[in-house]
Amino acid sequence: MSAVRAVVTDIEGTTSSIAFVKDVLFPFARRRLPAFVASRRGDPEVRRLLDAARALAGEAAPGDDGTVALLLRWIDEDRKATPLKALQGLLWAEGYARGELTGHVHADAAAALRVWHARGLRLYIYSSGSVAAQKLLFGHTAHGDLTPLFSGYFDTTTGPKVEPRSYALIARAVELPPEDILFLSDSVAELCAARGAGLRTACLDRGEVPIAPGHGHPVFTSFEGLDPSDIPRREQMDGPGD
Repeated sequence: MSAVRAVVTDIEGTTSSIAFVKDVLFPFARRRLPAFVASRRGDPEVRRLLDAARALAGEAAPGDDGTVALLLRWIDEDRKATPLKALQGLLWAEGYARGELTGHVHADAAAALRVWHARGLRLYIYSSGSVAAQKLLFGHTAHGDLTPLFSGYFDTTTGPKVEPRSYALIARAVELPPEDILFLSDSVAELCAARGAGLRTACLDRGEVPIAPGHGHPVFTSFEGLDPSDIPRREQMDGPGD
C-alpha cells in the first residue's frame, strides 16, 4: 500500500486562525492600500497589478482612484482575486519588515509540521493568499521562521481551490501520485475537490466556522493526534465526500 509522502495544507482555519486573516491582515491592507498606491503607482509591479485588476473587472480605464475603490470593495467581499492578493502581499511585506505584523500559526500546527518534516514528509502550502504572502506569514511567526520546513507553495495561479484540476496540477508539480499526498483544510468544498483528484484528505474543525457532519472526510480539531500515515486513500473511504 502506498504511503503518504507529502502534505499540502491550507492556511486560514487550518494552520492559522481565520480571525488573524480577517481581523488583522485584511484591515491592515485596507487601511494602507490608498496611500500605498498613491506612493507606488509608478512601480512597474504595482502598475501591472493595477492593470490586471482593471482587466479582471472588465473595466477599461477607471483610473487609479477607481481601481483603489474596486480593490477596497474586493477586500470587503473577500474576493479571491489574484491581483488583489498580490497587492495585499506587498503591503503585508512592509508590515512584517517593520515588525508591525507577526504571522499567526497555531502551536499545534507548528509542532506537527516540524515533526513531519523531520520524518521526511514533503510539506506544501495551497492557499488563496499569494505565494509571497504565504512566505511572509510563515517566515515571521511567534514560533520562528517556519519557511525552511516547506518544499513549495501554491496559490490561485494554480487554479481555484474548489476544482479537482487544481489538485491534479499540484500532484503533477510535486511529481507524486495523488494518493501519496494528503490535503488538509477546514473547507469541505476544497476537501471534496482534492479527493476528486485522488488526494487523501483530512478536515480541520477548529470551531471557527460551522462544518456540517456527514461529509466523509476524517475530522481533527487540531494537528495533535493527526498522523498523515493513518489517513486512508480515497478508495478506502465511504461517505458523501467520495
